[in-house]
Amino acid sequence: MSRTPGKKKEPQQANLSGDAADKKIAELEEQLKTITDEKQDLFEKFQRVSADYINYQKRTPRQIADSVAYEKKAIIRSILPTLDNLVHAIAGAREHNADESVVKGIEMVHDHMLDALKAHGVKRIVALGEQFDPVVHEAVMQRSEEDKPDNYVLEEYQNGYMLNDRVIRPAKVIVNKLPQKEAQEQTPDRQVDLEA
Repeated sequence: MSRTPGKKKEPQQANLSGDAADKKIAELEEQLKTITDEKQDLFEKFQRVSADYINYQKRTPRQIADSVAYEKKAIIRSILPTLDNLVHAIAGAREHNADESVVKGIEMVHDHMLDALKAHGVKRIVALGEQFDPVVHEAVMQRSEEDKPDNYVLEEYQNGYMLNDRVIRPAKVIVNKLPQKEAQEQTPDRQVDLEA
């Protein structure tokens, strides 16, 4: 079969009757609808997976930080009794007139531990001489001293500590509790409107 140069081959015309063409168009439209539905379904799944991944990226650092903070708090709480024992050892050594170099050695260890904890955001709660605050203080006993104001912390039984401004152990304190009459004299009278 030889081709004549310059003569183009004409595309073959589909010899479909009107019904067959309509049937073929309907099949193609059905395929297009199926493919469009599948594409939409896949797109929605992709959006959900993408949103889940973004949430995962946001949630993971928070979970890690929370876990680290929880473990840090647990470790620090386990060290606090050692600090208490060092305070008791210093007081006992002074009470029994121990050698001053021993007392200074214990104080150095105590201060070194406090400095190490401060570097991690731990600070001691000031209680002695302060007004009683139930957020940071735990009253273990009440005593009445007339020369001190009501709800005044008279003694600190056990030191309290905070980690990054959150109480990890409240200070255990002895609080001044005046008899009702004296407490009312120290607090200014408030007028209360009973008709309101």
